[in-house]
Amino acid sequence: MQHPVFLRHRAVTTAIGLGAVLLLGGMAAAEGVKGSSRLEARYTASLAGIPVGKGTWTVEINGSRYSANATGGTVGLLKLFASGEGRGTVRGSFLGIRPLMSAFTSTVKTEHKTDAVRLLVNGGVVRDVSVEPPVDSDPERVPVTDAHRRGVVDPMTASLIRVPGKAELIGPDACRDVSIFDGRARYDMHLAYKRIEQVKTEHGYDGPVAVCAVYFKPIAGFVLSRTAVKYLMRQRDMEAWLAPVAGTRVVVPYRISVPTPIGLAVLEATNFVSSVQAAANGRATIPATQAQ
Repeated sequence: MQHPVFLRHRAVTTAIGLGAVLLLGGMAAAEGVKGSSRLEARYTASLAGIPVGKGTWTVEINGSRYSANATGGTVGLLKLFASGEGRGTVRGSFLGIRPLMSAFTSTVKTEHKTDAVRLLVNGGVVRDVSVEPPVDSDPERVPVTDAHRRGVVDPMTASLIRVPGKAELIGPDACRDVSIFDGRARYDMHLAYKRIEQVKTEHGYDGPVAVCAVYFKPIAGFVLSRTAVKYLMRQRDMEAWLAPVAGTRVVVPYRISVPTPIGLAVLEATNFVSSVQAAANGRATIPATQAQ
Protein backbone atom coordinates (compact mmCIF):
# COMPACT_ATOMS: atom_id res chain seq x y z
CA MET A 1 0.00 0.00 0.00
CA GLN A 2 1.37 3.39 -0.97
CA HIS A 3 1.73 5.88 1.85
CA PRO A 4 -0.60 8.94 1.59
CA VAL A 5 2.34 11.34 1.40
CA PHE A 6 3.32 9.94 -2.00
CA LEU A 7 -0.15 9.79 -3.53
CA ARG A 8 -0.49 11.77 -6.79
CA HIS A 9 1.71 14.61 -5.59
CA ARG A 10 3.91 15.81 -8.44
CA ALA A 11 5.31 18.57 -6.24
CA VAL A 12 6.89 15.72 -4.27
CA THR A 13 7.26 12.93 -6.83
CA THR A 14 8.15 13.97 -10.36
CA ALA A 15 11.73 15.24 -10.59
CA ILE A 16 13.87 12.16 -11.23
CA GLY A 17 11.03 9.90 -12.30
CA LEU A 18 8.98 7.62 -10.09
CA GLY A 19 9.53 8.49 -6.43
CA ALA A 20 11.73 11.49 -7.26
CA VAL A 21 11.19 15.08 -6.46
CA LEU A 22 10.73 18.32 -8.38
CA LEU A 23 9.76 20.57 -5.55
CA LEU A 24 11.76 23.50 -6.74
CA GLY A 25 11.07 26.39 -8.98
CA GLY A 26 12.73 29.13 -10.92
CA MET A 27 13.99 30.21 -14.31
CA ALA A 28 17.24 29.15 -15.97
CA ALA A 29 19.61 30.78 -18.42
CA ALA A 30 23.27 30.17 -19.07
CA GLU A 31 25.63 32.91 -18.01
CA GLY A 32 29.35 32.75 -17.31
CA VAL A 33 31.61 30.52 -19.38
CA LYS A 34 30.86 30.83 -23.11
CA GLY A 35 29.71 27.55 -24.62
CA SER A 36 27.44 24.85 -23.30
CA SER A 37 27.18 23.34 -19.83
CA ARG A 38 26.13 19.81 -18.97
CA LEU A 39 25.12 18.17 -15.70
CA GLU A 40 25.02 14.40 -15.28
CA ALA A 41 23.60 13.35 -11.91
CA ARG A 42 22.46 10.17 -10.21
CA TYR A 43 20.09 10.16 -7.26
CA THR A 44 18.84 7.71 -4.67
CA ALA A 45 15.50 7.93 -2.87
CA SER A 46 15.01 6.55 0.63
CA LEU A 47 12.26 6.36 3.23
CA ALA A 48 13.28 6.07 6.87
CA GLY A 49 16.78 5.18 5.66
CA ILE A 50 15.57 2.33 3.42
CA PRO A 51 16.34 2.68 -0.33
CA VAL A 52 13.12 2.83 -2.36
CA GLY A 53 14.18 4.37 -5.67
CA LYS A 54 16.97 5.58 -7.89
CA GLY A 55 17.21 7.81 -10.93
CA THR A 56 19.35 9.80 -13.34
CA TRP A 57 19.10 13.40 -14.47
CA THR A 58 20.89 15.05 -17.39
CA VAL A 59 20.71 18.81 -18.02
CA GLU A 60 22.12 20.72 -21.00
CA ILE A 61 22.28 24.54 -21.01
CA ASN A 62 23.47 26.31 -24.15
CA GLY A 63 22.95 30.06 -24.31
CA SER A 64 19.22 30.70 -24.03
CA ARG A 65 18.31 27.08 -24.73
CA TYR A 66 18.03 24.22 -22.25
CA SER A 67 16.99 20.59 -22.15
CA ALA A 68 16.69 17.98 -19.42
CA ASN A 69 16.00 14.26 -19.24
CA ALA A 70 15.15 12.25 -16.13
CA THR A 71 14.55 8.56 -15.52
CA GLY A 72 13.82 6.67 -12.33
CA GLY A 73 12.37 3.53 -10.80
CA THR A 74 11.62 1.71 -7.59
CA VAL A 75 14.22 -0.50 -5.91
CA GLY A 76 14.59 -2.81 -2.92
CA LEU A 77 11.63 -3.71 -0.73
CA LEU A 78 9.33 -1.21 -2.43
CA LYS A 79 9.37 -3.37 -5.57
CA LEU A 80 7.53 -6.05 -3.60
CA PHE A 81 4.58 -3.69 -3.13
CA ALA A 82 4.59 -1.14 -5.97
CA SER A 83 7.11 -1.55 -8.75
CA GLY A 84 7.29 1.11 -11.40
CA GLU A 85 9.41 3.39 -13.53
CA GLY A 86 9.20 6.95 -14.81
CA ARG A 87 10.67 9.19 -17.48
CA GLY A 88 10.48 12.92 -18.08
CA THR A 89 11.87 15.34 -20.65
CA VAL A 90 11.77 19.06 -21.31
CA ARG A 91 13.16 21.34 -23.99
CA GLY A 92 12.84 25.08 -23.91
CA SER A 93 14.31 28.51 -24.35
CA PHE A 94 14.53 31.74 -22.41
CA LEU A 95 14.20 35.41 -23.17
CA GLY A 96 16.42 37.08 -20.59
CA ILE A 97 15.65 35.38 -17.30
CA ARG A 98 12.10 34.36 -18.19
CA PRO A 99 11.04 31.17 -19.96
CA LEU A 100 10.07 31.89 -23.55
CA MET A 101 8.74 28.43 -24.35
CA SER A 102 8.96 24.88 -22.99
CA ALA A 103 7.72 21.48 -24.13
CA PHE A 104 7.41 18.95 -21.28
CA THR A 105 6.47 15.27 -21.27
CA SER A 106 6.40 12.66 -18.52
CA THR A 107 5.37 9.03 -18.32
CA VAL A 108 5.06 6.96 -15.13
CA LYS A 109 4.31 3.26 -15.46
CA THR A 110 3.29 0.91 -12.65
CA GLU A 111 1.96 -2.63 -12.70
CA HIS A 112 -1.62 -1.43 -13.03
CA LYS A 113 -1.58 1.80 -15.01
CA THR A 114 0.35 4.34 -17.05
CA ASP A 115 0.25 8.06 -16.30
CA ALA A 116 1.23 10.36 -19.18
CA VAL A 117 1.44 14.17 -19.33
CA ARG A 118 2.31 16.51 -22.19
CA LEU A 119 2.56 20.28 -21.75
CA LEU A 120 3.40 23.21 -23.98
CA VAL A 121 4.03 26.48 -22.13
CA ASN A 122 4.67 29.74 -24.00
CA GLY A 123 5.39 32.98 -22.17
CA GLY A 124 4.17 31.53 -18.89
CA VAL A 125 0.83 30.50 -20.44
CA VAL A 126 -0.17 26.87 -20.97
CA ARG A 127 -0.96 26.62 -24.70
CA ASP A 128 -1.54 22.89 -24.94
CA VAL A 129 -2.03 20.09 -22.40
CA SER A 130 -2.75 16.37 -22.62
CA VAL A 131 -3.10 13.96 -19.67
CA GLU A 132 -3.86 10.24 -19.48
CA PRO A 133 -5.82 9.11 -17.61
CA PRO A 134 -8.01 12.22 -17.42
CA VAL A 135 -8.70 13.91 -14.09
CA ASP A 136 -11.46 12.16 -12.15
CA SER A 137 -14.69 14.09 -11.62
CA ASP A 138 -14.62 14.56 -7.85
CA PRO A 139 -17.12 17.29 -6.90
CA GLU A 140 -14.78 18.46 -4.12
CA ARG A 141 -11.88 19.08 -6.49
CA VAL A 142 -10.99 22.75 -6.92
CA PRO A 143 -11.53 23.39 -10.66
CA VAL A 144 -8.64 24.52 -12.84
CA THR A 145 -9.52 27.66 -14.79
CA ASP A 146 -7.71 29.51 -17.58
CA ALA A 147 -6.35 31.92 -14.97
CA HIS A 148 -4.60 29.02 -13.23
CA ARG A 149 -2.77 28.22 -16.48
CA ARG A 150 -1.10 31.64 -16.60
CA GLY A 151 2.12 32.72 -14.92
CA VAL A 152 3.33 29.13 -14.52
CA VAL A 153 6.19 26.82 -15.45
CA ASP A 154 6.22 23.09 -16.10
CA PRO A 155 7.53 20.81 -13.32
CA MET A 156 10.94 20.15 -14.88
CA THR A 157 11.68 23.73 -15.89
CA ALA A 158 10.84 24.53 -12.28
CA SER A 159 13.88 22.54 -11.17
CA LEU A 160 16.31 24.99 -12.80
CA ILE A 161 16.83 28.13 -10.74
CA ARG A 162 18.71 31.12 -12.12
CA VAL A 163 20.42 33.31 -9.53
CA PRO A 164 20.74 37.05 -10.36
CA GLY A 165 24.15 37.95 -11.77
CA LYS A 166 25.36 40.13 -8.89
CA ALA A 167 24.05 37.92 -6.10
CA GLU A 168 25.97 35.12 -4.40
CA LEU A 169 25.38 31.96 -6.39
CA ILE A 170 25.03 29.90 -3.21
CA GLY A 171 23.09 32.11 -0.83
CA PRO A 172 19.66 33.62 -0.07
CA ASP A 173 18.93 34.54 -3.71
CA ALA A 174 18.96 30.88 -4.70
CA CYS A 175 15.71 30.34 -2.76
CA ARG A 176 12.66 31.75 -4.53
CA ASP A 177 8.96 31.15 -5.11
CA VAL A 178 7.54 29.40 -8.15
CA SER A 179 4.10 28.63 -9.60
CA ILE A 180 3.83 25.19 -11.22
CA PHE A 181 1.23 23.59 -13.46
CA ASP A 182 1.74 19.84 -13.91
CA GLY A 183 -1.07 19.08 -16.37
CA ARG A 184 -3.69 18.37 -13.73
CA ALA A 185 -3.02 20.75 -10.87
CA ARG A 186 -1.64 24.20 -10.12
CA TYR A 187 0.39 24.76 -6.94
CA ASP A 188 2.87 27.25 -5.54
CA MET A 189 6.14 26.40 -3.83
CA HIS A 190 7.62 28.97 -1.47
CA LEU A 191 11.36 28.57 -0.84
CA ALA A 192 12.90 30.43 2.09
CA TYR A 193 16.64 30.57 2.75
CA LYS A 194 17.86 28.72 5.87
CA ARG A 195 21.64 28.10 5.76
CA ILE A 196 24.70 26.88 3.85
CA GLU A 197 25.85 23.25 4.02
CA GLN A 198 28.98 21.56 2.66
CA VAL A 199 28.47 18.39 0.59
CA LYS A 200 30.63 15.84 -1.17
CA THR A 201 29.30 13.35 -3.70
CA GLU A 202 30.84 9.98 -4.50
CA HIS A 203 31.66 11.42 -7.94
CA GLY A 204 31.62 15.09 -8.83
CA TYR A 205 30.60 18.08 -6.78
CA ASP A 206 32.40 18.92 -3.54
CA GLY A 207 31.38 22.29 -2.09
CA PRO A 208 28.63 24.45 -0.61
CA VAL A 209 24.89 24.16 -1.20
CA ALA A 210 22.09 26.57 -0.35
CA VAL A 211 19.49 25.03 1.98
CA CYS A 212 15.95 26.31 1.48
CA ALA A 213 12.84 25.62 3.52
CA VAL A 214 10.01 24.51 1.23
CA TYR A 215 6.34 25.34 1.78
CA PHE A 216 3.57 23.92 -0.38
CA LYS A 217 0.38 25.79 -1.33
CA PRO A 218 -2.25 24.01 -3.45
CA ILE A 219 -4.14 26.36 -5.77
CA ALA A 220 -6.36 24.29 -8.09
CA GLY A 221 -6.86 20.72 -9.22
CA PHE A 222 -6.74 19.31 -5.67
CA VAL A 223 -9.28 17.85 -3.30
CA LEU A 224 -8.26 19.92 -0.29
CA SER A 225 -9.86 17.53 2.21
CA ARG A 226 -7.57 14.65 1.25
CA THR A 227 -5.02 13.49 3.81
CA ALA A 228 -1.94 13.83 1.59
CA VAL A 229 -2.77 17.40 0.60
CA LYS A 230 -3.51 18.52 4.16
CA TYR A 231 -0.35 16.83 5.42
CA LEU A 232 1.90 18.65 2.94
CA MET A 233 0.19 21.98 3.59
CA ARG A 234 1.02 21.65 7.29
CA GLN A 235 4.67 20.73 6.75
CA ARG A 236 7.27 23.21 8.01
CA ASP A 237 10.33 20.93 7.86
CA MET A 238 10.66 20.18 4.14
CA GLU A 239 14.04 21.21 2.71
CA ALA A 240 15.69 21.59 -0.69
CA TRP A 241 19.48 21.73 -1.05
CA LEU A 242 20.64 23.51 -4.20
CA ALA A 243 24.00 23.05 -5.97
CA PRO A 244 25.46 24.96 -8.97
CA VAL A 245 25.81 23.84 -12.58
CA ALA A 246 29.32 24.62 -13.84
CA GLY A 247 29.64 27.57 -16.19
CA THR A 248 26.19 29.01 -15.40
CA ARG A 249 24.26 31.03 -12.83
CA VAL A 250 21.93 28.06 -12.41
CA VAL A 251 21.39 25.96 -9.29
CA VAL A 252 19.48 22.69 -9.20
CA PRO A 253 18.30 20.16 -6.59
CA TYR A 254 21.07 18.23 -4.85
CA ARG A 255 18.98 16.93 -1.96
CA ILE A 256 15.30 17.15 -1.01
CA SER A 257 13.79 15.91 2.24
CA VAL A 258 10.14 15.53 3.26
CA PRO A 259 9.10 14.31 6.74
CA THR A 260 6.46 11.57 6.75
CA PRO A 261 4.70 9.76 9.62
CA ILE A 262 6.86 6.69 8.98
CA GLY A 263 10.22 8.43 8.58
CA LEU A 264 12.11 10.98 6.51
CA ALA A 265 11.75 10.73 2.72
CA VAL A 266 14.99 11.84 1.05
CA LEU A 267 16.12 12.25 -2.55
CA GLU A 268 19.89 12.86 -2.71
CA ALA A 269 22.58 12.96 -5.38
CA THR A 270 25.29 10.31 -5.31
CA ASN A 271 26.92 11.52 -8.55
CA PHE A 272 26.81 15.21 -9.53
CA VAL A 273 29.21 15.97 -12.39
CA SER A 274 29.17 19.32 -14.21
CA SER A 275 31.18 20.04 -17.35
CA VAL A 276 31.64 23.01 -19.66
CA GLN A 277 32.10 22.82 -23.42
CA ALA A 278 34.05 25.93 -24.37
CA ALA A 279 33.42 27.41 -27.81
CA ALA A 280 36.75 26.31 -29.33
CA ASN A 281 37.96 23.67 -26.86
CA GLY A 282 37.01 20.16 -25.86
CA ARG A 283 34.68 19.40 -22.99
CA ALA A 284 36.35 19.65 -19.62
CA THR A 285 34.96 18.67 -16.27
CA ILE A 286 35.13 21.75 -14.05
CA PRO A 287 34.26 21.96 -10.34
CA ALA A 288 31.07 24.00 -10.24
CA THR A 289 32.46 26.31 -7.57
CA GLN A 290 35.21 27.36 -10.02
CA ALA A 291 32.99 27.88 -13.05
CA GLN A 292 30.77 30.75 -12.00
